Parts: sequence; C-alpha cells; structure tokens
Amino acid sequence: MTAAQGEAQGEAQGFDGVERRGLMFVLSSPSGAGKTTLSRMLVAETPALQMSVSATTRQKRPGEVEGRDYYFVNQTRFDEMVANGELLEYATVFGNCYGTPRAPVEAALSSGKDVLFDIDWQGTQQLRSRSPNDVVSVFILPPSVAALEQRLHTRAQDSDEIIRGRMKKAGDEMSRFDAYDYIVVNDNIGIAFESVKSILRAEQLKRERQIGLTEFVRNLRRQLEK
Repeated sequence: MTAAQGEAQGEAQGFDGVERRGLMFVLSSPSGAGKTTLSRMLVAETPALQMSVSATTRQKRPGEVEGRDYYFVNQTRFDEMVANGELLEYATVFGNCYGTPRAPVEAALSSGKDVLFDIDWQGTQQLRSRSPNDVVSVFILPPSVAALEQRLHTRAQDSDEIIRGRMKKAGDEMSRFDAYDYIVVNDNIGIAFESVKSILRAEQLKRERQIGLTEFVRNLRRQLEK
C-alpha cells in the first residue's frame, strides 16, 4: 500500500471505531473563474475524494470520455431520470440539461468518501435542500471582470457569441455569492488551491462528521480511570 492509499483509507475508515460520513464538497464559479481547474487539482491531490459525474444532454466535446467527464444522454432519458427521482439536482444551462445521479453519491457518502461537485448555484441550492448537513459550498470569484473575459477567450472553446452570453450570466451568478459557505478569489491558482484544500480538510475534521466519536472518547476516559 502506498502512502497516498494509506492516507485515503485512513480518512474514509477512521481509527479505533471512529469513522467519518462523507461530505458533498461544492465548487461553483462563473465560467472562466477557475472552478474546473481547481476541481481537477483537488482530485489529483486528494485520494479519498471522488468527482461527481453529471448526466448531460449536451454534445460530447473533443477529448471527453463517457462516464469519466459526463454521462451523455438524450433529452428523453434525462426527463425519465428527473421523473424517477434519479437525480440529486438538475438544471438547464445555455440550452443543455445537467444533473447529478443520486445512487453513486449516496453510496460514496455512506462509505466515508467525499464527493466533489462542479455545479452552479441552482444545483448547490438543490443539494442543500436535500442534504443540508452533508453539503459544504465554496464560490470562486475572479479578481476582475477583465481577467474573467481574458480567461474565456484563452480557453478557445466557445464562439464570441457564447462568451458574451457567459459574461452576461456571470453577473447573475456572482450575485449569489452569499448563498455559499466560503468565498475564494482566484487571483493566483496556487494560492486559491491551497485555500480550497484547507477548507476541505477543516470540514472533514468537524466533530459532527465523526461517527463513533462519543464512544471513542468514553473508551479513552475508561482507560485513564484504570
């Protein structure tokens, strides 16, 4: 077993009867503010964290892989998932539907694993309404409007028309900042990453997430009384 694997196992299983229920860690931001980059960095450095994979009706982009980046479904199948209660949250963004399948997330939380969400404020509110004690939300802000626009153009993934639409939507998204637990300004990706990583670790250590902690403390006290 590698050191990283040992760390991941320890975080999920706890020790001496103390286990931890997983949490839903949400990163949101306007397009281009850095949430996707930060999400990938966090998953790469945190073995016990798994990325939530959304279902979507949009077309697959070059390099995307079914089941890794998204579950690509048609509108009929997506509507069925909504009707059957198979999604924890869902929304329509720029004409495409996105949603989080319920079963894999609930399985991960029960086994003590954390799940990372790269979703917007609408999805975050839906998650919180369903599982208020399991959600930790972070909103990523750009340092300026000029920096946000430059990042969107640098990605070279969207047309000028789509970029204008994303910039217009950014104002509405940023107005929802007060619905989040934490705010991080991404002026420097390395510093922003350290901030996000620190938030995750602190939330993992919260007392209420430690299952069996009361009995663990009782055992410690009994040992001291011998």
